[in-house]
Amino acid sequence: MTYLIVNLRRMVLILGVLLAGPALALMTGEVSLERSWYTASRESAAIVPPAASTPEAVVQVYGARAFHWRGAFAVHTWIAVKPEKADAYVTYEVIGWRYWRDGNGLTRREGPPDRRWFGAEPQIYAELRGAAAAEAIPQIEAAVAAYPYAGLYRTWPGPNSNTFTASVARQVPALKLDLPPTAVGKDYLAPGDFAAATPSGTGYQVSLYGVLGGMLALEEGFELNLLGLTFGVDPKDLAFKLPGLGRIGLN
Repeated sequence: MTYLIVNLRRMVLILGVLLAGPALALMTGEVSLERSWYTASRESAAIVPPAASTPEAVVQVYGARAFHWRGAFAVHTWIAVKPEKADAYVTYEVIGWRYWRDGNGLTRREGPPDRRWFGAEPQIYAELRGAAAAEAIPQIEAAVAAYPYAGLYRTWPGPNSNTFTASVARQVPALKLDLPPTAVGKDYLAPGDFAAATPSGTGYQVSLYGVLGGMLALEEGFELNLLGLTFGVDPKDLAFKLPGLGRIGLN
């Protein structure tokens, strides 16, 4: 009986640590539970100028808090490209409701790449411009076409929108994409893989179906994945990585 009580206490402690960050994200108002699908904004956040006024090639990776309670744990991410002199951005992403409706969550749309994700403000996680972007765009398009989980979607632990973004980034090392710890699903690897390069391409990771794993890389630093939630330290940016809260910088 004593052994059982001790283990129950340990489980409660672990759950408390895992859920503390998401709880704080809700308590501080960073994540809203009041928006509805029908009224939440999907308008441009005016982060980038229109494609017509940007002649150079552009690649950007975005993320924003997921909708409703999911946002306490995770962000939704997407990739936008604009070839040189193109008159529109093209955004690639995986969307859960598209999968549940059509059986394929992979989407392509033209228009502003910086649209709010159902009210949540987007952030740019990585960007290439000019010649570097022009070189990366064919690589991105090939990686999108080869994404192995277009016909499979799970909010947790993956594959989901963040699995897609991480998968593409691994094929485009020039992005050096350092996804935040709130990108739940980023550690869900390709079918049959239990080890791979990190999304930034600057290190390596191991993962058991996105539920348990770790990584070590120049860009990402050190991360430990427990039940899909990430703890870590990023020496390069002098930051801690915590579930729900994301990256907490020291400078």
